[in-house]
Amino acid sequence: MNMKNIRIFVGLLTTFIIINDMNAQKNDFYTMVEYAVKAPSGHNTQPWKFSIGENAIDIIPDFSKTLPVVDSDNRELFISLGCAAENLCITASTLGYKTDMSISQEGIISIHLAKSDSVGHDSLFSQIEKRQTNRGVYESKRVEENILKDCLSVIPEGKEIRFYYWENGSDSYERVKQLIMEGNTIQMDDAMFVTELKSWMRMNKKESVAKKDGLGYDVFGAPNLPAFIARPAIGSFLNSKKQNKGDLKKIESSSHFILFTSVNNTVSDWITFGRFMQRFLLKSTAHGIAHAYMNQPCEVGELRLKLKEQFSLDNEYPQILLRIGYAEPAPYAKRKRIDEVIVK
Repeated sequence: MNMKNIRIFVGLLTTFIIINDMNAQKNDFYTMVEYAVKAPSGHNTQPWKFSIGENAIDIIPDFSKTLPVVDSDNRELFISLGCAAENLCITASTLGYKTDMSISQEGIISIHLAKSDSVGHDSLFSQIEKRQTNRGVYESKRVEENILKDCLSVIPEGKEIRFYYWENGSDSYERVKQLIMEGNTIQMDDAMFVTELKSWMRMNKKESVAKKDGLGYDVFGAPNLPAFIARPAIGSFLNSKKQNKGDLKKIESSSHFILFTSVNNTVSDWITFGRFMQRFLLKSTAHGIAHAYMNQPCEVGELRLKLKEQFSLDNEYPQILLRIGYAEPAPYAKRKRIDEVIVK
C-alpha cells in the first residue's frame, strides 16, 4: 500500500471514528432525555420540551401545560423542571459525562455536557425508573428516624433549602392535617379548580394510552370503564366531603409529613429546589419509602400564611408538602415518548 492509499485509509478511518463517536453521543443524549421525563409534575402534565445541541441539552418550559388555577405563578411547574434536570444530570454522570448547568431569565435550563473520566455512576440512577407518586393508603408503618435522616441528608440543611418533618400522632402532624382538610374544602368548592383537575384526569385505559399524560384512572384507583360511565362516576367524588374522607384515611396510614421550604422564591430557586427534592425522592425510593403530595397548604394563599405562622416560618417560603410511609407499589403514570418532547 503506497503512502497516498495509507493517507486515504487513515482519513476514512478517522471519519468513521468521529461519526461513530457522534452517534454514540447522540444516543447518550437521547437516553438522558428518556430518564429526565420520568420526573414528577403537577397532575402529570409533563411541562417540558428538550432541545438537543452538539454538546448540551436545553430543558424548555412548555407553557401550554400550565395549571393556572392550582399553580398560578408556575412555581410547581419550575420545580418539576428542576426534578427533570436532576434526573438528566444523574443519567449523564452514569454515562460518563460532566455536567454544567445554567438557567436563563425565562427559566430555560441549559445543561452542558462533556465526556470525562473523573465522573462515574451515580447510585441514585437505578431509582429513577422505580420512583413513583403513590396516592394510595399506606401500611401504617413508621419510618425509622435514622432512615428518614439518611434520605434527608441529600438536602443542604441550613442553607437555601430547609425541611421540617412531623411524625404521625404528634401535635404538629394534627395541625398540618387540619390545614390539608381546609385546603380540600377551598379547592374542591372552587368550580375552576375542579374543571382544571378534570381536564387532566384520564377516565379509562383508552384515554390514558392515547394521551400518555395526566392522572390515569388506575393511578387514582378507578376501574377501567367506558368514558360515558367513568366520567360522571368519578366526577361525583370530586367534592370536599369525599376528598377529605379519602385523604383522612391516607394521612392516618402515613408515617410522617415532610415540609420543604426555601429562603428565596424566584424561578431559579424553584428549579434548584426541584433538583434537591428529586434526590430526596430517589433516596427515599431506595429505602422502599412511598411518597405522595399534600400540597394544599402550599397552594392556597391563606393557608400558606397559616402554615408560616403556625410553624414560625417567618423568612421562608413553603414549597412542597409530602406524606411518606410504606406501601405496595402503585400503577405508574404514563409518560410521553421522547420524540414527542424533543424539539428540532
